[in-house]
Amino acid sequence: MNIIEIRGLTKDYPLGKTIVHALRGIDLSIAKGDLVSVMGPSGSGKTTLLNVIGCIDLATAGSVKIGDRELTALDDKQVTDLRLHRLGFIFQTFNLIPVLTSTENVEFPLLLQKRLDRKEIRRRAEKLLDDVGLSEYRRNRPSELSGGQRQRVAIARALVTHPDIVLADEPTANLDSATGASILEIMKEMNAREQTTFLFSTHDKNVLKYARTVVNIKDGLIDGN
Repeated sequence: MNIIEIRGLTKDYPLGKTIVHALRGIDLSIAKGDLVSVMGPSGSGKTTLLNVIGCIDLATAGSVKIGDRELTALDDKQVTDLRLHRLGFIFQTFNLIPVLTSTENVEFPLLLQKRLDRKEIRRRAEKLLDDVGLSEYRRNRPSELSGGQRQRVAIARALVTHPDIVLADEPTANLDSATGASILEIMKEMNAREQTTFLFSTHDKNVLKYARTVVNIKDGLIDGN
């Protein structure tokens, strides 16, 4: 069963008097529970593709479905609901809230959902921090953590709502190779255990061994199209 269906996706950006064609007709199907690497050089359209799937950017044309929901048909409230309940995000710059502890950063999406009581929110956040090997750093703020530790907090935050899909944009770009490999091992293990669909962009060929499906993108097109 496919959880993401993309047909004829284009995305254009105005740049002065010219138009940049970031995506130029993408067709892509992603199965539920897959671990997908979107490979390509800088400027190939990887981040734009993830941003459209994640409702951060709007498509210029084409169809993007998550499950049975066509993204272009959703209003602002429905988009917010989709992002909060079905999607998780991991960014290469971590995007943690500086004044919050590791636990509080992981709890934040659950507080926005307003579905669980504070005791269950705390239990779930601490469980995930334990899963990513950070139980002893629960009270540390981001400035007190290494880059790899901050990315582990970001992974825990992305997974705490039990999303259907986690989108990771260059999740190892700011990490050394050993730390990056440990981050990818965590993602691979959680994908196998939780059946969460992971879609991550990268230009690092060392990432290939962690993916079950590799999508090559070049000049805004799936390579080979």
